[in-house]
Amino acid sequence: MTVSIDAAEARVKLEHAITTAIQYETRVHATYAEAAATAENPVARRVFSTLRDEEKGHIRYLRERLEEWRANGSINLFEIGGEIAPRSAVEAGAARLRATLSGAASIATGAELESLRKALQAERETSNFYQQMVATLDADGRRLFERFVEIEQGHLAIVQAEMDLVTGSGFWFDTGEFRPEAG
Repeated sequence: MTVSIDAAEARVKLEHAITTAIQYETRVHATYAEAAATAENPVARRVFSTLRDEEKGHIRYLRERLEEWRANGSINLFEIGGEIAPRSAVEAGAARLRATLSGAASIATGAELESLRKALQAERETSNFYQQMVATLDADGRRLFERFVEIEQGHLAIVQAEMDLVTGSGFWFDTGEFRPEAG
């Protein structure tokens, strides 16, 4: 079989994209693993642990796709899974958590808040990478990374909601809240 230059370049580009995605996911996984290990609050530890485990699944999935790509020149784009609920479900769950904790002191230590900041930054960078891959890769690459864009957007929503909750910022999912004390 003769492979054209364009096809060969596309193969290299997708392989590089998957390899880079594994690096991003590994970094985000390490961020959540460290946060889970150091979190004092059980709610924070549970959130960080859940996200850590999801990232581990993403790494496994991407490694499997990379192995397929290298072996066959194609990838099986089966659904990565429904680990992340739609944003509306994330918002509803976070609102329930917020109502449960309203009036309580901050549930995060300074270290936990710093972990949330690191996680937010890592998720933003990873999400931006996936968006770039969807915009620039051919059909196989686009399909591979489209679901990752959705998943990372969900992770961003979760981390932002946690930050808004623990900082009492007056915002909830980037929406200003009514504050009775403000009049």
